[in-house]
Amino acid sequence: MVATVPRARRSWAGWRFVGPFMAVFALVFLAPIAYSIYLSLFRTQLIGGTAFVGADNYLKALADPLFWSAFGNVAVFLVVQVPIMLFLALLVALAIDSGRLYGASFFRIAVFLPYAVPAVVATLMWAFMYGTRFGLVANLSDLLGVRLPDPLSADLILASLGNVVTWEFVGYNMLILYSALRVVNPSLYEAAEIDGASQFRIIVAIKLPALRGALLIATIFSIIGSFQLFNEPAILKNLAPNAITSSFTPNYYAYTLSFAGQQYNYSATVAIVMGVITMIIAYAVQLRGMRKEV
Repeated sequence: MVATVPRARRSWAGWRFVGPFMAVFALVFLAPIAYSIYLSLFRTQLIGGTAFVGADNYLKALADPLFWSAFGNVAVFLVVQVPIMLFLALLVALAIDSGRLYGASFFRIAVFLPYAVPAVVATLMWAFMYGTRFGLVANLSDLLGVRLPDPLSADLILASLGNVVTWEFVGYNMLILYSALRVVNPSLYEAAEIDGASQFRIIVAIKLPALRGALLIATIFSIIGSFQLFNEPAILKNLAPNAITSSFTPNYYAYTLSFAGQQYNYSATVAIVMGVITMIIAYAVQLRGMRKEV
């Protein structure tokens, strides 16, 4: 007779650990997305009430000039602000990691500290400095006896917002890059110095290749953050009503549609479309980064 091996009992111990997280994840992340998709398939009309319209809201969003104008604003913001922010974060991370910066620990904390400031507080602080009738710009205008450009004008509002976001997130990205530098084997630096490599050569040949993965992560996070731009323009709206319209960014446009226009269904559609676009672009950047690493 052939002895039969008893089947191993399935263990549910792992699910006891991940179960609470999965429940919260489904409740606060998956459920709102599912409900937004459900809302986007309907339209509430004055006559006839709520009716199922299928993909009509999505077709409307894809042909909506206000939506594409908002998307254009965040696209320009992304193309200009993100490279500047990541370049500054890279410089700071390399300076701290060099071991030649006096007070590196204090400098690291000082650069990271703005990230701990809430976005509302940071925006209000910079808004006070941007004011042409009060604050830093007004004081400099009086001191120099000239009329300085208004940072909250339509021509400069994107640059002003970029300055606020850069000030907030340089330290966050610096920490990501600095953490990647700390795991590099010190023997590589020693071997390079023995071979007579300069500090610039060490950065180019050792440090920058080691930072590819961290730079990719920081870039993806920055892309997602740029497309989600909301707090800063929403707070500056009252100070720059002519520069920041109700469709200044996609998120602010969706917020205005929902809470000011009572168009909940179309607001959900705009949010879903923007989420899909963000996911596609972030995924494309990830694929491109992975190909370069291979």
